[in-house]
Amino acid sequence: MAIDPAVIGTRTPPHSVQVERGRLRFFARATGQTEALYTDPAAASAAGHRDLPVPPTFLFCLDMDRPDRDGFLAGLGVDIRTILHGGQAFTYHATAYAGDTLTFSTEVTDVYTKKGGALEFIVRDTRVTRDGAPIATLTSTVVVRDPGAGR
Repeated sequence: MAIDPAVIGTRTPPHSVQVERGRLRFFARATGQTEALYTDPAAASAAGHRDLPVPPTFLFCLDMDRPDRDGFLAGLGVDIRTILHGGQAFTYHATAYAGDTLTFSTEVTDVYTKKGGALEFIVRDTRVTRDGAPIATLTSTVVVRDPGAGR
């Protein structure tokens, strides 16, 4: 199954998520963040933050709250059993904090193949904003493996 490059430019409906302190604390502990500024509002304030800052890579977790997150791939006819996470990159523009409402807007920026079409790649950029101001750009690559390749 070849993914049509015409999907480049396709956008998924934006979604918004409120950043919760409890989730930030849980993520900080789960990822080994030992600095108190990620779990204690007083320590965050003492470090010059207005609330708990969002730890690195947590924005990816918030984007996973997208309604029907697998709907885009299913709409392309991709069987999610054939996908792999091919990569993730983050470009930060500003710090996000507990209590912020962040909006995630995703667009397909590239589609390409390797290994004679046995592997297809879909690259998407997700722009994260707070009240319209940029917070970060998340670039993710999904690899779609042709289950019939190599037989």
